[in-house]
Amino acid sequence: MSSNPHTTVTAPLALTTLYEAHHGWLLGWLRRRLGCRNSAEDLAHDAWLRILAGRDFAAIVEPRAYLSNVAHGLMVNWLRRQALERAYLDALAALPEALAPSPEHRLSVLQTLHEVDAMLDGLPPQARQAFLLSQLDGLGYDEIAARLGVSLATVKRHMKRAFVGCLALMDDETVSTT
Repeated sequence: MSSNPHTTVTAPLALTTLYEAHHGWLLGWLRRRLGCRNSAEDLAHDAWLRILAGRDFAAIVEPRAYLSNVAHGLMVNWLRRQALERAYLDALAALPEALAPSPEHRLSVLQTLHEVDAMLDGLPPQARQAFLLSQLDGLGYDEIAARLGVSLATVKRHMKRAFVGCLALMDDETVSTT
């Protein structure tokens, strides 16, 4: 905690001022892009939470540019997750009814897909790309190194990082089910 007695007063006031001045604009910005009021409200809420956790609100010079940047990142992640979910549901729809998983299993798989997607989103771009080239495209480490223009050792480091992230998800799942 800062020794400046004004810090605890100005941060909430700055956030309140920022919120009151720009929440309606942010909501409209998201609604125009998503075409759905409920999704826009959810993402606006997430944007304000991210901003609350992130920085000195009084130091934001261009509030709408900052807000749109935060909201855009959240929207891209949300749209990617929606596409992932649609692809999974489309694959399920193509299965014969006898092979279709139960609703509980579907929910579990969707939750896992979202967790893996979030984990991959937290990786550096080149590590994420190496992992996807390996796991989705079936490329070997030498081929990945050539495609990315990096050394084999770098590809191995990227893969290790991604696999550690996957293992952490598995550990979290094991802990939550026991």
